[in-house]
Amino acid sequence: MQQDILVNWSPQETRVAIVESGAVQELHVERTLERGLVGNVYLGKVARVLPGMQSAFIDIGLERAAFLHVADVWQRQPDGEPPAAVRNSQPQVPIEKQVFEGQALMVQVIKDPIGTKGARLSTQISIAGRLLVFLPQDDHVGVSQKIPNDQREALRKRLSQLIGAAGGGFILRTNGEDASDAELAEDIAYLRKTWTRIREASTRLPPPALLHQDLNLLQRVLRDLVTEETQTIRIDSREQFQLLSEFGAEFMPAAAGRLQLYKGERPIFDLYSVDEELSKALGRRVELKSGGYVIVDQTEALTTIDVNTGGFVGSRNFDDTIFKTNLEAAHAIARQLRLRNLGGIIIVDFIDMQREDHRDAVLAEFRKQLARDRVKTMAGGFSNLGLVEMTRKRTRDSLAHLLCEPCTCCQGKGTVRTARTVCYDILREILREARQFNPREYRVVAAPQVVELFLDEESQHLAGLSDFIGKPISLQSESAMGQEQYDIVLL
Repeated sequence: MQQDILVNWSPQETRVAIVESGAVQELHVERTLERGLVGNVYLGKVARVLPGMQSAFIDIGLERAAFLHVADVWQRQPDGEPPAAVRNSQPQVPIEKQVFEGQALMVQVIKDPIGTKGARLSTQISIAGRLLVFLPQDDHVGVSQKIPNDQREALRKRLSQLIGAAGGGFILRTNGEDASDAELAEDIAYLRKTWTRIREASTRLPPPALLHQDLNLLQRVLRDLVTEETQTIRIDSREQFQLLSEFGAEFMPAAAGRLQLYKGERPIFDLYSVDEELSKALGRRVELKSGGYVIVDQTEALTTIDVNTGGFVGSRNFDDTIFKTNLEAAHAIARQLRLRNLGGIIIVDFIDMQREDHRDAVLAEFRKQLARDRVKTMAGGFSNLGLVEMTRKRTRDSLAHLLCEPCTCCQGKGTVRTARTVCYDILREILREARQFNPREYRVVAAPQVVELFLDEESQHLAGLSDFIGKPISLQSESAMGQEQYDIVLL
């Protein structure tokens, strides 16, 4: 299926939309101020060695010195032993015998600075590609633990043959399980070229210096998102088009040939109503063309998706109506998973179908649509309760987590207590206060809708409480307050 990639760039944010057959399938967003340091490689300078803590502080040019623990200092491995086994197979050499103050040291950030703590570093360099991770200081060839055991050895042998005599350590990532030899060879060449550039920079730049920055979203478009189906990559910034063309010409010439500078008068995302799709992807309800709809609820533990017929009444009988709605929903759900980047456990509640052949057809269509996903997915069959359980690998924050935050009124619950419920809470709270304190007057500061209810339908109850406690109760409306918020001021 033919694919186009649209890139909307601004100094504060980069947005990428993948469009197939006129419909947006994926959205990627990266904000300049929120880019982390993890993966960056620096030429640092040892500022201080602390033998008592078996650690050192390294100046890498940031506001605070970064932290290097002895456990993160690379040591050459015994032949054939994977990196994870180093700590168990070799005695740890004290840090004061490995580094000294003033020493120039190549390091990589493995944890971003948090609060008052500086970044955490490692001297074992790893460079991530689309399909592989390159470990230039090692010779180990490994395969992701998430790939089934019965396939690992064959993949390891195949990768060893592609690496050849040039050496270097490589780990095959999960998404490289089904990659062709040509794709793996291209990734190997890219990673080796990147390492050569890092080494050259380390010999000519004085510390502290940034040697390698993990790719930004624009560059990852060429590395990760371009496929054989990609026809064009259109970008609306002349400056970024030039930079990306130079990057692609050096590292990914095949992908760079599809770059185009967008010169249209309309914003590039208006071509396929991408902003409209973005707004829909942040909502719960997804309308289907037939009149049915899908409800998507994302929670911390899992995501639930419910299919409903809505206004779709069908043309022949009820079974066909349900079947057609479920088939359409199977397409829409698979697209929404990509669009919203939902990961983890996902439960899909299709409308109950009586016929076995209908259930089989819907499940087959759903799995067919999931197979188009670049992220690994697994879907089971219908359970005894008629639910489809599936998983989708988490690769990054979902769109909702990236662009939204919990509501300050409901704190993410999705509902708030009614104004009448809040009124009764206030009445109980005043009665509780009256048993402990003896003020001249009670003043209720609350949301306008709560105060309005007290002045109207609940005025009798408020007056009754005032008579009971023998104190006046006044009301003050505060528009800045949420419906559940209130204060009781003792005057």
